[in-house]
Amino acid sequence: MATLSPARHAQADTGSAVRRHRFRVLPVVVWLVVAFFFVNLLGLIGTVVVDSLGKTWFTSWLPQGFTLHWYSDAWRDFNLSQVLVVTAQVSITVVVVSVLIGVPASYVLARRNFPGKKFLMVLFVLPILVPPIAYGIPLATVLYKVHMAGSMTGVILANLVPCVPFVILTMTPFIEQIDPKIESAARMCGARTGSVFLRILAPLLIPGILAACILVLVRTVGMFELTFLTAGPTSQTLVVSLYYAVFASGVRAAQSIDAMAVVYMVTTLVWLVLALQFVNPTQIVARSRQQAPQ
Repeated sequence: MATLSPARHAQADTGSAVRRHRFRVLPVVVWLVVAFFFVNLLGLIGTVVVDSLGKTWFTSWLPQGFTLHWYSDAWRDFNLSQVLVVTAQVSITVVVVSVLIGVPASYVLARRNFPGKKFLMVLFVLPILVPPIAYGIPLATVLYKVHMAGSMTGVILANLVPCVPFVILTMTPFIEQIDPKIESAARMCGARTGSVFLRILAPLLIPGILAACILVLVRTVGMFELTFLTAGPTSQTLVVSLYYAVFASGVRAAQSIDAMAVVYMVTTLVWLVLALQFVNPTQIVARSRQQAPQ
């Protein structure tokens, strides 16, 4: 039986020590990178929040006093009341229409097998994976040709393109978790398809529907590209109005723009926190990968 020489034993021990050292150092490096990222993120957000509350802020670490009048100025100068109403109208309409289309489509995809089903699932995934600007420009061109862009209707139709597939990908796993025997038992008792869907499935799907509604709401409030390409003067949502406040011509107080940005961040954050109470995003990603064709 061959035995290793003392020199080779030393080399093997050295190699093992190096590998153990690498395994110990790697998590430290990862955590340092993550910490650096979050420190920069919190610094950027904190700067905007502090500036929106400060009177003047030039060379000192903190502003020379704090005030809330920048929020009232932003509300008046940028007409935030109308912007928030438009944002709510667009978001709620997109949510309702997406759920009315997406939930029945999810039921068909969860309960039926048909030719081209995997290809259809890929088509639903594409508007979520592809950057909105890639299909937003041709979509806006079509809407302008049919004289629907620049209005509330055009903004809603543009936002439905990624939101309906989002509802479908969110609701399909919820429906698949429900035992089909429950529906079969209801039909054996004489219930029709509509009654089965409304009285049996709908109460079981309420958590999934709520999750889909809130996620679509967050996505619509934060959707800049499609809304920017199709919105008019009276159909701008909060994120588009914030863009114009920053880059449009004229002189505006930076604190008022920061106050508007804080309103946008808080609005989006509240809806996102509510969404995470009902759904785990990792489950949606895992399910989307399972449904993709092999």
